[in-house]
Amino acid sequence: MHIAIIGAGLGGLMLARALHIHGIAATVYEADATPQARRQGGMLDIHEDTGQQALRAAGLHDAFRALIHAGGEASRVLDQHGTVLLEEGDDGTGGRPEVARGELRRLLLESLPTGTVRWGHKLTGVTTLDGCRHRLSFAHGATATSDLLVGADGAWSKVRPLLSNAQPAYSGIAFIETYLFDSDRRHPASAHAVGAGALFALAPGKGIQAHREADGVLHAYVALSKPEAWLADIDFAAPAAARTRIAAQFAGWAPALTALITEADTPPAPRPVHMLPVDHRWQRVAGVTLLGDAAHLMAPAGEGANLAMFDGAELAQALAAHPSDMEAALLAYETALFARSSVAAVESERILRLCFGDDAPHSLVQFFAGMQDAGPAREV
Repeated sequence: MHIAIIGAGLGGLMLARALHIHGIAATVYEADATPQARRQGGMLDIHEDTGQQALRAAGLHDAFRALIHAGGEASRVLDQHGTVLLEEGDDGTGGRPEVARGELRRLLLESLPTGTVRWGHKLTGVTTLDGCRHRLSFAHGATATSDLLVGADGAWSKVRPLLSNAQPAYSGIAFIETYLFDSDRRHPASAHAVGAGALFALAPGKGIQAHREADGVLHAYVALSKPEAWLADIDFAAPAAARTRIAAQFAGWAPALTALITEADTPPAPRPVHMLPVDHRWQRVAGVTLLGDAAHLMAPAGEGANLAMFDGAELAQALAAHPSDMEAALLAYETALFARSSVAAVESERILRLCFGDDAPHSLVQFFAGMQDAGPAREV
């Protein structure tokens, strides 16, 4: 049986690794030409009940522990004037340790047999054949035939249309990504504002969120509640003018916060937030399924990467448990997938409202306070 996984993100790689643990071969097809073709994003908090459970199933939890960014679970909430409204330290017992996405992806890649990932394979078309099989066409002219096709190809999945007509919809919130390097020396005020871990500086309809990464890197997402047309009207090919226009939305904010925009060492990069319906699901289609953002794209609230890895581990377990009945495996996997992803999507929408609704930032402070009462704080 040829299992074809489209996309070498965390979910697709976790599926390939977990299948390998069960003695099941798979091929991952990835559009990027090399593992280093794109920046892999910033820090991820890996949750005990999802991401860490998947890493255990993949036999990689001990290796993952070696990648943890010490102190990264610390978080603070500020108002627009830089006043600290809430601060939580990281004593190592929080249960949601931070790791760099790129390091976690490297760990998964290195755990796979040589040749598992086929780089430079951009999927351009899928043709349904007899039974459960599909013919895959790639941009450089190659083809492959799958007995099981798994779409792990993210928000704009090329595999999803085989199962669902749903398309990601704009959430009304746009993120703009920036980086400051060597911050303790070159940007000390901003480094102090961000602190040891995550920063949430919020107001109704806008915010500046950042995280300290290794070597003094500050990785920020500037958030604005704006129509898509407003974002499209910014010429991001002219970084200085783009920074000026974005920073104007934060007039009167503390300079240590706005410097995350105006003094950024990288051009501002637009990241509009899109979501699938919170109850997204599909009817069983032979020989194909989805995981991660392809299945349940939701607002960023710390769940996306964790759920993608958990999906991969769960799908591998289902296939191993039904070695002679792939459709029974997929039905069992999808039934559980739909239930957990719907709950997570509803919660992610709630957190988005807490961060940028009319009561921000106090709504987020109350949320964190409630989590403190219930146990270890939840990373947003």
